[in-house]
Amino acid sequence: MLETIRFYLREFVQEDWKAVHAYASQEIVSQYQPWGPNSPQETKRYITDVLQQQLEQPRTGFTFAIVWKGTGRVIGAGELSAIDTTNRSGEIGYILHPDYWRIGIASEAALLLLEFGFEEKELHRIEARCDPGNIGSQKVLEKVGMKKEGQLRQNLRMNNGWRDSLLYGILEDEWKMVKVN
Repeated sequence: MLETIRFYLREFVQEDWKAVHAYASQEIVSQYQPWGPNSPQETKRYITDVLQQQLEQPRTGFTFAIVWKGTGRVIGAGELSAIDTTNRSGEIGYILHPDYWRIGIASEAALLLLEFGFEEKELHRIEARCDPGNIGSQKVLEKVGMKKEGQLRQNLRMNNGWRDSLLYGILEDEWKMVKVN
């Protein structure tokens, strides 16, 4: 099991849609995303897609519920996706209910996802992308040892036009150094 002292990651189940909707329906949560705020139907469709992903073989994505140990409440999601077994690469992402922002949960979740990617899936490179305006996510990615590699211009279609993305990456040998420290 992927876990820290405060929370653990597990596969999603259908009943999680209400907890996911509690944050996915908020404008502040989706402000840097190409989706949302979600309607109940959109959140249910998201959970259905995640459950379908669990059945894929070979599996190229893992989307986990972030579950707060104290309450058993789903407080967010963490993902290792776009797994390319030929080039041993993947991408991480995370999202949290705003009640759990600014207390280190995103950094801890990102570290668990990196550990899963490098140690369980034996990846060589993991990347992440974020909106240039999302300072919080930039800090998380840098805190877990990822390096800013550049800016992708207008690579993501948003509800109101195109968005640039900052590209972060970490290599297997860099992860080993992060893990030691």
